[in-house]
Amino acid sequence: MNRRKFILNAGAVSTGAAASTMLAAPALAQDAPSIRWRLTSSFPNTLDTIFGGAEALSKAVSEITDGKFKIDVFPAGELVPGLQALDAVQDGTVEAAHTACYYYVGKDPTFAIGATIPFGLNARQQNAWLYHGGGNEAFDTFLADYSIKALPGGNTGVQMGGWFRREINSVADLKGLKMRIAGLAGRVLEPLGVVPQQLAGGDIYPALERGTIDATEWIGPYDDEKLGFYQVAPYYYYPAFWEGGLTLHFLFNKAKYDELPNAYKAALDTAAKAANINMLALYDAKNMQAIRSLVGKGVQLRPLPRDILDASYDSAMKLYASLSESNAKWRAIYEPWKQFRSESYEWFRVAEYSYDTYVYTQQAAGK
Repeated sequence: MNRRKFILNAGAVSTGAAASTMLAAPALAQDAPSIRWRLTSSFPNTLDTIFGGAEALSKAVSEITDGKFKIDVFPAGELVPGLQALDAVQDGTVEAAHTACYYYVGKDPTFAIGATIPFGLNARQQNAWLYHGGGNEAFDTFLADYSIKALPGGNTGVQMGGWFRREINSVADLKGLKMRIAGLAGRVLEPLGVVPQQLAGGDIYPALERGTIDATEWIGPYDDEKLGFYQVAPYYYYPAFWEGGLTLHFLFNKAKYDELPNAYKAALDTAAKAANINMLALYDAKNMQAIRSLVGKGVQLRPLPRDILDASYDSAMKLYASLSESNAKWRAIYEPWKQFRSESYEWFRVAEYSYDTYVYTQQAAGK
């Protein structure tokens, strides 16, 4: 065999193989459409942890799709007000939003179940219900009437009960109290004398400072310290019985979502799950430092009085029973959710609660 001819032929084959390999990637990339969406957040960009959930989604989707699918993120107020994020997605003003669905209980109280309701699930239980207990499917069925598809997009964990300008010692102290509070918690506290107010995050501090409201809840130590509530309301109560594990959601215009290639839908799903896990981890890491900082600044840390918790629990159960009788959409989600809650509580009491109770008491004893 002619050695020179063999080498030349081998080189041609090798070069051809390499060339076909090099051409394959661009060819595949060309098949994937370039798509650019706009996402409006319900949160200001100064709150890096909760606003950052949308940024995390955007970054992951872009990287997964090699930059073919880009999502531009806008803070509350830049495109639409924070509490109008759902409407903007529904009417097609934007393709997506990052929000807390309990902001929209004025449209239907059922919105709250997908986010959190008073005396509901903690973060782990909420994720279990959404991903593996039928929650996501039930919520999507409900949201179909609004032409929206949703994916969980972050969890805050158990929140704090909020900031009060004066000390609260019993249910009697709630009479006439004007409090910024979200979701169904306002309806639970109204029979106890509270006058609930719905305000976006950026509007809370000035209202509290001027005395337009007497108290506010937001999220927890990290965000609350950044917003400066401790400067105008010294009493900090815990826990927020109305938010045992708030799930934020990414909302997508259903028509726009359905147009996406399956690979892009998978990218959204994967990125949303990553954002969901990351937000909870960030809050767990940051809140433990922030609570120490706040106490060091003179904040008066207080547990909510037991009679307030008991009265609120009774009020919540009466509200849920009433909604189950009057609202078929609520009943369709709430009744199986209630069963999941009962069984989840039974399991968590066995191992989680027993473990937590023991190790926390040992740490508190200085051991």
